[in-house]
Amino acid sequence: MWRKALAAALLAFAVGYFYHGRPDLPEQILQYISLPNFQQSSQSQNSLEKVISAAWETLITLPTRQWSKVAVGVNACVDVVVSGVGLLQALAVDPGAGLDHEVLHSKEDLREAFIHYMGRGAAAERFFSDKEVFQRIARSAAEYPGAKLYVGGNAALIGQKLATYSDLMVLLCGPVGPKLHEMLDEQIVVPPESLQETDEFHLILEYKAGEQWGSTQAPQANRFIFSHDVSNGEMSSLETFVASLDDFDPDLVVLSGLHMMEGQGRKVWEERLKEAVSAISDIRKDIPVHLELASMTDKDYMNSIMQEVMPIVSSIGLNEQELLFLAQAGEGPHADLTAWKGIPDVGRVSDILLWILEQHGRSDPSSEADLTRIHFHTLAYHILVTVDGYWANQAAAVMAGARVASSQACGLQSVDVSKVELKAPLEFHSSHGEPREKLSLDPAQPVTVWRRGNVTFYMTPVLVCKQPLRTVGLGDAISAEGLVYSELKTQRAF
Repeated sequence: MWRKALAAALLAFAVGYFYHGRPDLPEQILQYISLPNFQQSSQSQNSLEKVISAAWETLITLPTRQWSKVAVGVNACVDVVVSGVGLLQALAVDPGAGLDHEVLHSKEDLREAFIHYMGRGAAAERFFSDKEVFQRIARSAAEYPGAKLYVGGNAALIGQKLATYSDLMVLLCGPVGPKLHEMLDEQIVVPPESLQETDEFHLILEYKAGEQWGSTQAPQANRFIFSHDVSNGEMSSLETFVASLDDFDPDLVVLSGLHMMEGQGRKVWEERLKEAVSAISDIRKDIPVHLELASMTDKDYMNSIMQEVMPIVSSIGLNEQELLFLAQAGEGPHADLTAWKGIPDVGRVSDILLWILEQHGRSDPSSEADLTRIHFHTLAYHILVTVDGYWANQAAAVMAGARVASSQACGLQSVDVSKVELKAPLEFHSSHGEPREKLSLDPAQPVTVWRRGNVTFYMTPVLVCKQPLRTVGLGDAISAEGLVYSELKTQRAF
């Protein structure tokens, strides 16, 4: 009896001391600390998730002016989703040491790259150079028990998400084969020039949090993607996509698939990137263009995209792997980090995002660059950053992206607070260096806002699914949802 009393007294003293030293501590957090029964901490945590989820439902509202037509291109395929460890075991591949490969040439390269990323719990995508070996692996994957076929490719997945809004007309350009065409939402318009006789297949090797293979254990659920996809690899639909915009007359253009060219080799991507820049430049200046990035390993290629493509688009979407690789390729802030350790530090992320807008965007009013918006997402939180004066409704947009990540990862239409958990930091800084502002998360108003110069940051937590059913396409759904809830303030910017 005296032990419980002593423990309760100690906890009361600690809370009193903490509160006295931090009177600005949000009341929403204090009210979940239960002094009579301190063993209810898990119930208190669950209450935080309830408060955040309820706040999202209240605060997420569509903008005053919404898009009516969105054109999306240019990578599309059929995803074959299987257990990564299960498929590699079926291919008679033994576990061993991990090693990253920019391009996969064999089953051994596949095994090493898969283990490398599984051990980090990180997503990655690679090109498989040998067509015959890839086709044999693809057949094994399609026949593997529990294998599932889905719409794949960033453009097609973004198109599918946008098509869930009945008032929105969606154009999709990309290599669309018969199986993919059959699976696409009937609301999506595919130009006849985009239809082809055969489908492009991508193999997606998923793994669960804690899953083990040999000595490698996954710290979180994720996936490793690979393909032998020449149509998407050469972005062969890009010119068709741009040519179709005149007739379709969209309010917004969403572009993805640049990462697929990396596996074609420097000579191919150098020439093709010039053609891509020319094609993007032909899009009417009053139409904003969002670029969705994906996993890359060639610093020269990433640097070329930064220098040549980013300044001519209005918005980009990316995750923590792509953000850090951008900094490394461009020798930006925190480029000395080899990888994020655990949840990426908000201050470091903020530094890199600001650097991108300063170097390749329009944070300087005299700049001729078009880039004014970046939507960053990682497992525990999202940040939407904009140059002041160009975008509206961004607090709602960043929350909408987080909400769809929380529900879709669990395979649900809405957030179930019993199946998710808060992993975002409750306190963080606006920068890793000085001067910096100490910030906190208020669960009842779950968007923390700060400014650095004429750039505004909107950060919201993600309620992370405890048992994710499917991780593929989450980034695409996040970006699509964020765009639906975004409003362009003025067309003079573009």
